[in-house]
Amino acid sequence: MTSTHAFWLAGRQATGEDSFDVTSPWDGRLVGRVSVPTDAQVEEAVAAAYAVRDEFAATPAHVRAAALDHVSKRLVERTEEIAQLISAENGKPIKWARGEVGRAVSVFRFAAEEARRFNGGEAQRLDTDAGGQGRLALTRRFPKGVVLGIAPFNFPLNLCAHKVAPAIAAGAPIILKPAPATPLSGLVIGELLAETELPAGSWSILPVANDRMPTLVQDERLPVISFTGSEKVGYAIMDSVPRKHCTLELGGNGAAVVLGDWASDADLDWAATRIATFSNYQGGQSCISVQRVIADASVYDRLLPRIVAAVEAQATGDPSDDGTDVGPLVSEDAAQRVETWVDEAVAAGATLLTGGKRDGASYAPTVLTDVPADVTIACEEVFGPVLTVRRVDGEAEAFDAVNDSKYGLQAGVFTHDLQVAFRAHRALEVGGVVIGDVPSYRADQMPYGGAKQSGVGREGVRFAMDDYTYERVLVLTGLAL
Repeated sequence: MTSTHAFWLAGRQATGEDSFDVTSPWDGRLVGRVSVPTDAQVEEAVAAAYAVRDEFAATPAHVRAAALDHVSKRLVERTEEIAQLISAENGKPIKWARGEVGRAVSVFRFAAEEARRFNGGEAQRLDTDAGGQGRLALTRRFPKGVVLGIAPFNFPLNLCAHKVAPAIAAGAPIILKPAPATPLSGLVIGELLAETELPAGSWSILPVANDRMPTLVQDERLPVISFTGSEKVGYAIMDSVPRKHCTLELGGNGAAVVLGDWASDADLDWAATRIATFSNYQGGQSCISVQRVIADASVYDRLLPRIVAAVEAQATGDPSDDGTDVGPLVSEDAAQRVETWVDEAVAAGATLLTGGKRDGASYAPTVLTDVPADVTIACEEVFGPVLTVRRVDGEAEAFDAVNDSKYGLQAGVFTHDLQVAFRAHRALEVGGVVIGDVPSYRADQMPYGGAKQSGVGREGVRFAMDDYTYERVLVLTGLAL
């Protein structure tokens, strides 16, 4: 019998009056039953976080760092168990789930390191003008207040880590809402934090339903909102609380550009393998998965069959199998949406080269060419294992094609030319440009976020800490400088 998983309220386990079931998108089996906090319990968590905010901001750095180090080490110790949990509730192939645990290990380790060196203060002499003689300014950063972190389903552990770890490192209390489809991985973080000495109220993990979020979003005691998810929901949150500080990590329409100098057989084999892998990893459910390939005409005819072959070589099936590359999407509804978008594109004239078939929550890795510019799959984030390939003439047309999107998260550019790399960095309207690889690379310590409708602000541990804090200046007078 599956036990009911408690949630974490102000650092302690608690249960509510209701619960919901978490089922596997692969085979529908029951993975866990999760207790749901009542309105009174949510209020208790918010009140506790608000009450402890000054105490937590003043907590010594070594205390916060030790707690973060503890979580990192415990994730290492429980890697296989947690990876199996991610795979079960999310449908993610086990090899990718293990990688996700490894990334979360790094996030908490980075946060521990940043907690020890963050907010040391910056001194600025003010006697550069006569009126500032004898004065010195010391600038330090202080938390803006309690953070409301809202995490998505596609990286149910690591994106929860990206909310929780920077907040703790900066001394900001956090209330985390994991995704309803995948709450179990987030609750594990609570289990590990409960083993530390952090003050009560400094963190809570509340698996509340999406329709209960407006009340939390509007609560004035939660001045910072960190949201990762869809463009529609993210901007609705921001529009509803214009005076709050919102960090939004939203969708993408990731492009991989293959230019004419990337022309050897080895080059094209590498590009095709990377494109096929990272258009389908996580079932394509990553905001920086490869959705568009933009290939120079000089390499297009040699590259395209390589991409199709590499996509067809992706092993699909049971996510618990070590050999599986592509598992199901998070739900059958998600797979049906992808099916609808592909069918719409084909009906409008797109050419289907491989894939295009759905089986329950699974959708076969798919490659399309000749896709009309106005169909949904060309304009929106597909969030599924679907790839479009387009021929262009030269660098300028390729970069224009990348920018011809309302999104701007990351782009990959396959080139050996350093000058082209710097031109791409200047020209592409995205948050990150990856040279010699796909747009799907993310190091968890680097600034991560997008331009245009891909979001506002940056994640990445230190950059999130900057987002959660503000500068406060102390002016010292009467000094002999």
